Amino acid sequence: MDLLMSPEIWIAFATLLLLEVVLGVDNVIFISILAGRLPQHQQARARTVGLVLALVTRLALLASLSWVIGLTDPLFSVLGQEISGRDIILIVGGLFLLGKATYEIHENLEGGEHTSGRRVASFGAVIAQIVILDLVFSLDSVITAVGMVDELAVMVAAVVVAMVIMLASAGAISAFVNRHPTVKMLALAFLLLIGGSLVAEGFDQHIPKGYVYGPIAFSIFVEFLNLRVRAKRASKAPVHLHQKYSAEDDDRTPTSAATERG
Repeated sequence: MDLLMSPEIWIAFATLLLLEVVLGVDNVIFISILAGRLPQHQQARARTVGLVLALVTRLALLASLSWVIGLTDPLFSVLGQEISGRDIILIVGGLFLLGKATYEIHENLEGGEHTSGRRVASFGAVIAQIVILDLVFSLDSVITAVGMVDELAVMVAAVVVAMVIMLASAGAISAFVNRHPTVKMLALAFLLLIGGSLVAEGFDQHIPKGYVYGPIAFSIFVEFLNLRVRAKRASKAPVHLHQKYSAEDDDRTPTSAATERG
């Protein structure tokens, strides 16, 4: 009960919840893009399964905090660079994200001539790819939570609430991304940026989150303005200026005009 009455706990919960939602958006976007390769009737189920697995992964990592913290211990060195278990997961996950986002960009922009013969991805293959990225995003999320809050109950509550928000908004985010091609390309570009930052983190080159999410937020704001402008243009009928003389007046010759006056 004392835990619920502490203002510091509520501030920590709100801060961690906001961060978990921001980190979770990456996961939702990637899951939405992967689910988009499935038949229409399987996409919603794939998003739900993917997010539920993400929640289970986060809770499992929180339940084994000693193991997660142990992942930061160096395992070996490469060219003087100490590599830990966490570094390996971040590097592999970042490279996978870079490769997958690049492949999706190619398929969407230059794969048009092959779309007729391309097979639809299987449900199991999509879920397997989601599980791989869930592990990477969950590890990053849990390590961030451990660095911000000491109370396990606060971490679990923030993770669960954030995932409920993601589940509720996944359909809308997916529909919005798939409905606007420019937004989808921006989302894939964001995944490239995040993949690069994960690889850098794996080599102990820390990139502040503001440098990653700042450009993303600005790009989303600019694209939102572009969409608003295009929507207004589409809703308005073109303007026609009133002409002083009609086209028939221009076709008449001076002789015919004089005849009419006579």
